[in-house]
Amino acid sequence: MAAAAAAEKPVAVRRAEELVEREMGGRDASHDAAHALRVRDLALSLAAEEGLSAPGRLLTVELAALLHDVGDYKYTKNNVEDMSVVEKFLEEVVLEEWQKDDIVSIIKGMGFKNEISKKSVAEPTLEFAIVQDADRLDAIGAIGIARCFTYGGSKNSTLHDPRILPRDNLSKEKYMSKEEKQTSINHFHEKLFKLKDMMKTEAGKRRAEKRHKFMEDFVAEFYEEWSGRA
Repeated sequence: MAAAAAAEKPVAVRRAEELVEREMGGRDASHDAAHALRVRDLALSLAAEEGLSAPGRLLTVELAALLHDVGDYKYTKNNVEDMSVVEKFLEEVVLEEWQKDDIVSIIKGMGFKNEISKKSVAEPTLEFAIVQDADRLDAIGAIGIARCFTYGGSKNSTLHDPRILPRDNLSKEKYMSKEEKQTSINHFHEKLFKLKDMMKTEAGKRRAEKRHKFMEDFVAEFYEEWSGRA
């Protein structure tokens, strides 16, 4: 059965999965291949709830979700998004040109850093909204908490320091900066708590409610325990 299911996958999807495993497999678990696979599964689930059923459009969603973090700036030497691997992949697979264009547009525009700069590259098509919401859902809730501290640990970030306050009105440049010292707990205030209200699909908004509440309860308990009150 597993072999039959694998055989039914489009070639482009199988090759994208292989690329993700190869390019992201050695990263810390906050942005590894498992993250890309979860976002893909979330995106296809949201697409079903949103009534997106056209095979070509679903393939665009699946590939954009799988490939969205391959060139993540956080894992490049010069702190700049690198689309070269994804673009080379798209040149080598058989897809319609509009699908390739849509995939690149979604990946380039879906990041939190683009939305806070008000310069999102991609138009908010349904495919764009689904992939973006799926990625943001994986950033919140129980998995979001685990990913936050995993990434912080990989950068030797402090868990919490009451002297370091969360930054308000972050610019894209400040958000992306690797130089300014921050704490893992501040990431909840600077980004994660904001994501619920940035969801674009109705399905994404519904799912975000539970995950957001879970994070709120966790952070409240964290502060209680940190202060010695609990």
